[in-house]
Amino acid sequence: MQTTFTIPTSGPGLYEFTPQVTGWAKGTGLLTLFIRHTSCSLLIQENADPEVQTDLQNFFHRLVPPTTDPGMSYLTHTYEGPDDMPAHIKAAMMPVSLSIPVTNGKLALGTWQGLYLFEHRNAPHNRQVVAHLQG
Repeated sequence: MQTTFTIPTSGPGLYEFTPQVTGWAKGTGLLTLFIRHTSCSLLIQENADPEVQTDLQNFFHRLVPPTTDPGMSYLTHTYEGPDDMPAHIKAAMMPVSLSIPVTNGKLALGTWQGLYLFEHRNAPHNRQVVAHLQG
């Protein structure tokens, strides 16, 4: 069983999409999620305290700043904007696919875990996440 979720983003940040997946995943099996883009990532992360998402975003921004930062002057892929190559680097550092067990239609996530798309670009996008449930 497969479907594609479209997740709108409005700039850098973590966008939770757990409810959409929970509403779709029925039965028992292994759920695989895959992001169809090279400048964003997928994460399983805490969904209780929004400061976690803010701190993650701030950490990765400091770790990989835009190409306008003097420390990033060595990058050559800059024609798509100062956030593009840093977005590719962040996506290379974080997962682009996730595997989650599903039992009787319930994702086997921990109490405070949620599914997130981590957008690394500044502009709004409609991101596609392919879901495959193998039962």
